[in-house]
Amino acid sequence: MQQNKLNKLELTWIGKYDERKPLEPRILIENKDYSYGEPETGILPNGKPWNGNMLIHGDNLLALKALEQDYAGQVKCIYIDPPYNTGQAFEYYDDGLEVSIWLSLMYQRLELLKNLLAKDGVIFVQIDDNYMSHLRLIMNELFGKSAYINTITVKTKETSGASGGGEDRRLKKNIEFILCYGKENFMKFNDVYQETELSNYLEDMRVENKSFKYTTVFISTGEKTYYKTIKDGSNQDIIIYKHTNYQTKSVKKIAEENAISEIEVYNLYFDRICTTENAQTSIRTRVQEATDTENSLYSIEYIPISGKNKGKKTEVLFIGEQKRLVSWFKNVAEQKRNYVFKKEKVGTFWDGFNWNNVTREGGVRFPKGQKPEMLIQRIIELSTNENDIVLDSFLGSGTTAAVAQKMGRRYIGIELGNHAYTHCVPRLKMVTDGTDQGGISKAQNWKGGSGFKFYELAPSLLKKDKFGNLVINKEYNADMLAAAMAKQEGYTYQPSQETYWKQGFGSETDYIYTTTQFLTVESLAAIHETMAEDESLLICCTSFQRECKQAFSNISIKKIPQMLLGRCEFGKDDYSLNIIEVPEVECEEEMDEEE
Repeated sequence: MQQNKLNKLELTWIGKYDERKPLEPRILIENKDYSYGEPETGILPNGKPWNGNMLIHGDNLLALKALEQDYAGQVKCIYIDPPYNTGQAFEYYDDGLEVSIWLSLMYQRLELLKNLLAKDGVIFVQIDDNYMSHLRLIMNELFGKSAYINTITVKTKETSGASGGGEDRRLKKNIEFILCYGKENFMKFNDVYQETELSNYLEDMRVENKSFKYTTVFISTGEKTYYKTIKDGSNQDIIIYKHTNYQTKSVKKIAEENAISEIEVYNLYFDRICTTENAQTSIRTRVQEATDTENSLYSIEYIPISGKNKGKKTEVLFIGEQKRLVSWFKNVAEQKRNYVFKKEKVGTFWDGFNWNNVTREGGVRFPKGQKPEMLIQRIIELSTNENDIVLDSFLGSGTTAAVAQKMGRRYIGIELGNHAYTHCVPRLKMVTDGTDQGGISKAQNWKGGSGFKFYELAPSLLKKDKFGNLVINKEYNADMLAAAMAKQEGYTYQPSQETYWKQGFGSETDYIYTTTQFLTVESLAAIHETMAEDESLLICCTSFQRECKQAFSNISIKKIPQMLLGRCEFGKDDYSLNIIEVPEVECEEEMDEEE
């Protein structure tokens, strides 16, 4: 670490400040042989079209650059699980890179990911302890220290058994970390709860010598009589009722009287079990001032102006001399299949994920790299709502895309390895068909639906000829060239069905037209005749008559490829971590033998 000239503390490494040419903004070409299902389309918040879930094969740095024009500021949640640079046997990536190379690769990708993230979005980066501190420093630099939200610790495996070399010096690793950073308008995570079956939860509390506070049962709330009406802080009515002949019993007493277990009492009286709290609220203070000091039960009806019940008619009970707030067990628990589960808001330590069977999820094998669907589900629950876009640029076996589809989110997945074909496509086909019933499928009641479009990165637009000069790549047809030039010039490629020269637009009246034909004054005049008075046009062509250049004030002409020279780095296709060949998807029998 060092302090630069602006007195900004930052991490430096070899090559960080090397001059780099800008990335070439490639176009994406749909490969319909791998697209599958009927992905939902729609409109993005920026008004541009959403053409369905995207699975992109190619270098993820180039792919992120390809997405930037249309998707900048549109992605609500980014989750990445990049190679950790541990030098260990991470089967599908060569991640034993020298640290400065790894940092440069991550820095460039995080820069683009930040641009894609929505103003209220969150990025989650999973990492182990080897480079977690390095990663946090570069994320502080890119996103800002104030953008830091949390570091989540994830329990990944049990610690039983020998850990191999170095166990005399080191404890066996059984955690990883997820760094969370939010953009400038991020306010809070969604409320997400971790569930524990109540008998297990109570046993844990006994072991820790803690008492469980939800032990009172309202047998009856008695007769309710109007008492008085007071005002809240915003001058809205609070209607107070007094209750007589109410009856409460303890959970333990009911269990003894009926010769049943306490867990059965929680099941039978689930909606009527409570505790009382010394809540410090203005509402409670107003109720205390308006009622007696006897051991009485009161209820109020009012409409909250904030909180989860904002704008809804709400009933709250207060009991005892101090008018303690009655808090219901049902607000912190859930009843499912004759079991009661205690719910607690998710914090920064996550465990309870089944890592032993993770290789069974999705019907594909991705040892040491695959994450449980429940882990990704929690991340998506915390940070998104239905139809929000989730992006993973190190997609691996496709877990993030599979979970997003099952949860009704839109997704963009990028994978540079051959397993885009051998892992991601087969897995997402099964998700679409509904035949993937592992992972979170049953919890989400997933029956199938939607789908995805599969894209390849286009080759570089310019390629060196035998003389070393950059020329238009012969792999580009007319449509590809038109789309590429629109992206290069910042236009949205959307060819008009009526007007051939309206291939893309920059605004409602600003258009682009690309042609490889020789442009004459006569052909230019023919175009000008069809233009409206307030319209302007940029023409990109390979050759034109000199007189065309100044022929019309609302038509600009640029020559390809000269207009592109020096603009960005052409002809480079690999900015990636090195990839080795991946085996084909293994059958279920082979997977069962692994257990």
